[in-house]
Amino acid sequence: MADGDSQSKVWSSIVAAALLCLLAANGCSASTSSSSKHHKHPKPKPSPNPGGNASSSSSNSSSTTIPPTPSPGASSSNGSSSTSGGGGWLNARATWYGAPNGAGPDDNGGACGFKNVNLPPFSAMTSCGNEPLFKDGKGCGSCYQIRCVGHPACSGVLETVIITDMNYYPVSLYHFDLSGTAFGAMAKDNRSDDLRHAGIIDIQFRRVPCQYPGLTVTFHVEEGSNPVYLAILVEYENGDGDVVQVDVMESRAAADGSLSPTGVWTPMRESWGSIWRLDTNHPLQGPFSLRITNESGKTLVADQVIPADWQPNTVYSSIELGFTT
Repeated sequence: MADGDSQSKVWSSIVAAALLCLLAANGCSASTSSSSKHHKHPKPKPSPNPGGNASSSSSNSSSTTIPPTPSPGASSSNGSSSTSGGGGWLNARATWYGAPNGAGPDDNGGACGFKNVNLPPFSAMTSCGNEPLFKDGKGCGSCYQIRCVGHPACSGVLETVIITDMNYYPVSLYHFDLSGTAFGAMAKDNRSDDLRHAGIIDIQFRRVPCQYPGLTVTFHVEEGSNPVYLAILVEYENGDGDVVQVDVMESRAAADGSLSPTGVWTPMRESWGSIWRLDTNHPLQGPFSLRITNESGKTLVADQVIPADWQPNTVYSSIELGFTT
């Protein structure tokens, strides 16, 4: 009889545990099979098949001066928090989104405000960045060399991508959500599809200077700009590639009707991505000079780059050669 009571107690415990699992709505499965769960990409839903852990390496490092690497403020197995250049590699994970051979977003844009990223000079070699890369928009335009590791389809060949979009999904400390084109470019010949089917892979990356041969920095006056509101998208910046501050200088009319710069720089505010804005309580008077500052603290002044008769949805180019300290 004692044995029967013991068995009854055992079965009662089992039934109670089963009921708790049902009430927890899969809570038990989450606690018992978490090792089989992987991060899922929020846009397409590939079948994750992470490669082996990437190891830090300094091989193939360039002697070119490298802008600061991202710094989340703490060391991690996915990379150090060093802010110095020098070509060192950091570990990251990569996913992809959009069309297999596309530029990412369906509209070929993204959270940085850049347009036609499927065309040169971006040529679909683009990526979303998580917060340590996107930096609330101040990482827009940054260029990174990446190389694929730990998967049989990886070529190991270096590719360069540009941050043009954002993705805060917590895949890893550093997460590149690449266009289908950029993701496939890391594969061996004729194995792009094999690599894309992996879903999530290990990569290594390092910050490199952006290079836009034959192009100058451009300023796109955004749609909706008017005499009391000016919004500017900055593109094609050699070097750091990013913009941390934009200032504008208006012009004033002399007695003879001529226009000349006021000599006063007014800070613009980051609107979103790489778009900067100025709201005023007076009609803005062009021509406008623009001063942009990058992450390295260097500045470029585009003197009277936007004319007095400027129009919204129009691109104006700088004639300056480069940044100064």
